[in-house]
Amino acid sequence: MAIDDFPQAWREVIESAPDVSGSPVLGAPVRYDHDGTACEGYLAWKPAYISAEHPRPAVMLVHDWFGVGVNIQARAVMAARLGYVAFAPDVYGAGVRPRNAQDASAQAAGFYADLDLFRGRLQAGLDWLSAQPGVHGAKIAAAGYCFGGTGVLELARTGADLRGVAPIHGRLLPHDPSDADRIRAAVLILAGGDDPVCPDQDVLAVVNELRDAGVDWELDMYGGAPHAYTIAGAPSFRAEADRRTWLSLTDFLSRVL
Repeated sequence: MAIDDFPQAWREVIESAPDVSGSPVLGAPVRYDHDGTACEGYLAWKPAYISAEHPRPAVMLVHDWFGVGVNIQARAVMAARLGYVAFAPDVYGAGVRPRNAQDASAQAAGFYADLDLFRGRLQAGLDWLSAQPGVHGAKIAAAGYCFGGTGVLELARTGADLRGVAPIHGRLLPHDPSDADRIRAAVLILAGGDDPVCPDQDVLAVVNELRDAGVDWELDMYGGAPHAYTIAGAPSFRAEADRRTWLSLTDFLSRVL
């Protein structure tokens, strides 16, 4: 998927991201399997910058409740422009792409209700990514938006082999504090200051879990930013908060990878 194929609002956001070499980014759908369910993710990379002989760190970017689509594909291209192998795993399964908020809510609810399935589906994506010849398997981080933000923190709570995770305006689910003891990754929480999906009490509960477990954590909140403030073209989009969020994320990735 070329940059010109994205909607104008997303083209502007993509082109604002740094580009390490100026060489083209390629993006393509990829197929893999999780316990008999076919999944179709999206991979973005710079062929001139990445090879089996010179593997690069990778970033797994997890979609919002609408599934693998333009929102997460754009972020994958932005991460690839930074020189990472960028992969958007498919939580829902191939062909499952909600068309409206009602359908998206129903799809997401099934995974919120079955966190083992949610975690397993993401681990399958991580396993696929780490096995790719151009990927440095010991240098992978994950970031997720909305539904995907919930997912990356859940994956970290399994002890997954990740250098860092960054939930971005995700629904933060407080757990038994002992669950945080398994987290091996650094954690960067990025949230809107006016987000009812991520209320202050949930943020504080998760921060306390991370603190008590001795996790390397950081919290950035953006005043006035509502839920889904990074979705270009949406009424909720806040350009300045999105810009600052991407800068915080890229700084975090450069530190942990």
